[in-house]
Amino acid sequence: MASSLARLSRKTLTLTTAITTTSHHLLRRTFTTEAAAVATQSAPPPPSLPITESPDRVKWDYRGQRQIIPLGQWLPKIAVDAYVAPNVVLAGQVNVLDGSSVWNGAVLRGDLNKITVGFCSNVQEKCVVHAAWSSPTGLPAETMIERFVTVGAYCLLRSCTIEPECIIGQHSILMEGSLVETHSILEAGSVLPPGRRIPSGELWAGNPARFVRKLTHEETLEIPKLAVAINDLSKEYFNEYLPYSTVYLEVEKMMKSHGISI
Repeated sequence: MASSLARLSRKTLTLTTAITTTSHHLLRRTFTTEAAAVATQSAPPPPSLPITESPDRVKWDYRGQRQIIPLGQWLPKIAVDAYVAPNVVLAGQVNVLDGSSVWNGAVLRGDLNKITVGFCSNVQEKCVVHAAWSSPTGLPAETMIERFVTVGAYCLLRSCTIEPECIIGQHSILMEGSLVETHSILEAGSVLPPGRRIPSGELWAGNPARFVRKLTHEETLEIPKLAVAINDLSKEYFNEYLPYSTVYLEVEKMMKSHGISI
């Protein structure tokens, strides 16, 4: 009987000690939370720093509307009356000549060699134009698109030469060293292998591209008309944007030399 009473007393004492310890912890946590709340309410807010606009900041930087990427000493050059869509990427040795147009989403990478878009030519949507260091055929490795050339959407051009008054159908691929002579048409979805030449006045198609037939005189006359029509269409887009050329760089340089703020 005495031993049972002793065990009951020990259990009661242990339970009382645990309850007391838990109560102390709860009270301490409550006091800490209240003290932190009071300190937060009484502390003054941090002083707000004034935001001052830099005097060198241009009010509206129109150069940020498109991606013109200089690489080393090479800066893309765009004629005054050429239309380049705002989301076109031009990098390195790229020349967009008078009356030509480069449409939305196209990428012209002149990081390894020179790319030229000739007079009144057009490179349409999502085209990729590139140039290699050298051509396996020994021909010039630069990509040359001469005057009155129409390059359809989604084309891939790499180190090729397109002579005046040609049409490259959409989704076509022209590989290194390929040559399209004047007054020729490459049908849509065609692949021109490296070093392949399309003679003047012919229609080619297929993968790999093969001769289909000779073009009629009336068909050759329609080729430059298509390029001119697209050039006229680009003028309507051109009027919606600022004159996208690199002339503004020369103007800014002259203004800085005379101490005029931009």
